[in-house]
Amino acid sequence: SSSSGDEALRDKRARILSRGLPKQKPIEGVKQVVVVASGKGGVGKSTTAVNIALALAANDSTKEVGLLDADIYGPSIPKMMNLKGNPELTPKNLMRPLKNYGIACMSMGFLIEETAPIVWRGLMVMSAVEKLLRQVDWGQLDYLVIDMPPGTGDVQLSVSQNIPIAGAVIVSTPQDVALLDAHKGAEMFRKVHVPVLGLVQNMSVFQCPKCKHETHIFGADGVRDLAKTLGLDILGDVPLHVNIRETCDSGQPVVISQPQSDA
Repeated sequence: SSSSGDEALRDKRARILSRGLPKQKPIEGVKQVVVVASGKGGVGKSTTAVNIALALAANDSTKEVGLLDADIYGPSIPKMMNLKGNPELTPKNLMRPLKNYGIACMSMGFLIEETAPIVWRGLMVMSAVEKLLRQVDWGQLDYLVIDMPPGTGDVQLSVSQNIPIAGAVIVSTPQDVALLDAHKGAEMFRKVHVPVLGLVQNMSVFQCPKCKHETHIFGADGVRDLAKTLGLDILGDVPLHVNIRETCDSGQPVVISQPQSDA
């Protein structure tokens, strides 16, 4: 009968699909993985990832925290965490993360010259991501924060399907163009069954340092409206503040260098 034929076809499809997806395998020694993502570049995702990692460690000194820079083409964690040099290798041929402010860090930026471009096709990028995920000796970590590249491409899918992820944080500015891409990012994580912990609205308001007048340069509540649409929480509303930018550029992120400041 046609119904039993349909069922057999469905079974076959399910078998092929299940074979095609990689089996998720935890990163050795890592308890929880949190990914920080954005649909669009330039919305402050790396700045947010760095300060989240430092805040996790600052909130509970008993927790060990690591930071993985999965942005192969534009690694910015070395500069923001004030780290240079090549990782040492363990006897098992695993890379040892570089450490600053108590955070273990790994990035493509440690393996190439600072100004050297990565001119690679997708397969080479995927191989590099696999190495950064699997060939690093993280020791014992309570949290590994992964700074994802912008977009919804190969790297995001590969990371999401290869390792169990506790949750994703999506960073966006309030402007419409960024929100469109943030929406796509949230939907992508839902498709690959990664829980979205919530949204961070970055560069939300600029306060003039002289007259204290506040200007919503990128719009006021765009991320709040998107969060309502998606049924997600707003995890933070970060102002457009020169201190946040300057401290990250100088390798002394605001959470560690100015912990009492409003920023």
